[in-house]
Amino acid sequence: MKDRLKEAMPFLVIMCIVALCIQFIYKPQTRESIIFFPINENVSYETATTILMLQPEKKNDHYEVNWKLTSKLDTPAYLRQDVGFLFMNGRLKGLMNEWEQDTDQIVEESTIKGKDSSILQAVSFHYSEIHESDTEFTSAQKMSEDALYVIDSNFSPLNAFRQPGNSVETEWKNILDKVTSQQLEYLWEKAITSMGIPADEYTPIPLTSLPMYDGRPLEGFSRQEWDRLIGNLWEGLYKNYYLGIKKEDGSVVESIDSAIPLLLVKKDKKEVLVLLVDQNGDASLLRQLIS
Repeated sequence: MKDRLKEAMPFLVIMCIVALCIQFIYKPQTRESIIFFPINENVSYETATTILMLQPEKKNDHYEVNWKLTSKLDTPAYLRQDVGFLFMNGRLKGLMNEWEQDTDQIVEESTIKGKDSSILQAVSFHYSEIHESDTEFTSAQKMSEDALYVIDSNFSPLNAFRQPGNSVETEWKNILDKVTSQQLEYLWEKAITSMGIPADEYTPIPLTSLPMYDGRPLEGFSRQEWDRLIGNLWEGLYKNYYLGIKKEDGSVVESIDSAIPLLLVKKDKKEVLVLLVDQNGDASLLRQLIS
């Protein structure tokens, strides 16, 4: 009997390993991933916010800005995910991504350091994947944003505002807006020209301005068409911008220090282009066909 067991042991070990491998291979795993499914009209976000707050004291000659994303759906979802981008003077300086399964709420927080007067712009996409059944999937989505002007000058105390409250703040806002927009427009126009894009055939929308169109479709689009466009757009931004900028040769470069992406919606409603300019000034183009 012992001899038979000894002979059978290798076979039993192999079968156990195979069983474990099969269990591992076929074990379902939930991964963070934004995938557009038809919008579920029966659920809604109770809250969805992006907030930037300046800390009152500097640390090691740098100021700190607290960056917070919160969102709450009115029902638990199979997957909740929030993705955020933070730009400083038109350049990407921060990324945030949080996902949880079987929950209704997401809260994430980060701190960004800065020096010198700047305009900070944060934009977020709040996403929910809802499973009505094993085969029927829907989604809910919402965008939010915040902008903060930080004045870090030797001639005045550290200060921050969203809207100017006096003539000094108005002057700072005008300066920061002008410098940032000039730099961005130069990069965008250079890329558009080099790629031969007929700019007059498209409506340009900087990514930081996109939340203005949340629930307010661009002229010519129905609400359903616009929701699908936004969902597919953020799916592409997550895969091809948050995770790194994919080049034509297949290489990937990090998106930090890249310019604010420029969205180009074709006026005939056939496609959306996403213009990406990396930290070296090299341009890439994402193309999304509108069905």
